[in-house]
Amino acid sequence: MSTAAPIRNHPRGVIGRQHAPGILYIISAPSGAGKTTLCKQIVDSMSGIWHSISCTTRRPRPGEEHGREYFFIDEQVFKDMVARDEFVEYAHVYSHWYGTPRTPLVSKIEQGIDVLLEIDVQGALQIKKQFLDAVSIFILPPSVDILRARLQNRASDSKEEILRRLQKVKEEVWCFREYSYIVRNDDLAQSLRELQSIFLAERLKTKRLDRQWLEQSGLLDEDVTRAD
Repeated sequence: MSTAAPIRNHPRGVIGRQHAPGILYIISAPSGAGKTTLCKQIVDSMSGIWHSISCTTRRPRPGEEHGREYFFIDEQVFKDMVARDEFVEYAHVYSHWYGTPRTPLVSKIEQGIDVLLEIDVQGALQIKKQFLDAVSIFILPPSVDILRARLQNRASDSKEEILRRLQKVKEEVWCFREYSYIVRNDDLAQSLRELQSIFLAERLKTKRLDRQWLEQSGLLDEDVTRAD
């Protein structure tokens, strides 16, 4: 399977971002839309991105590892973390709890490291209220039929669970209007290129330019009057 060529520009190497805070990228998608694969590939193909790992009370699927895809914890441990306000967001999805640990996420952003948060729609809406500058991206599957086939081929859910997830998709898709960008995951390589373009464009936005760096660069001359 072909993928887009790696892009190796660390955010601190992007012009004017030496002292800027990291960017929070939120990626959501219906179950089976290919979100996890795309998130792994964007981290592998671009430098300077830290992939936030969420906690969940569900059991690991075949091939998943604790501390890699998720932190798999008991429900009581999860509830204790909620009581200590250790999550920046948490939600009950498909009969299980999911939550994003607060401390590592905030720490990375403060260090100027871009953070990728792979999260469900409920959690994304919570995050957007707290991080107003976050960049939100919604991954759409090509069609319901293709999505159904992906869920069946995954062979990790019962028929009843697949039907429930497909019904949930129809509800979640309407939330696309809450996101800044839409990527239709029909061709994986093309979808990855589109994601890379979004990440790069956001890093280069004027509002993210470190004014202190610009002033110290000598490019601004206070004696020069701005042209009308």
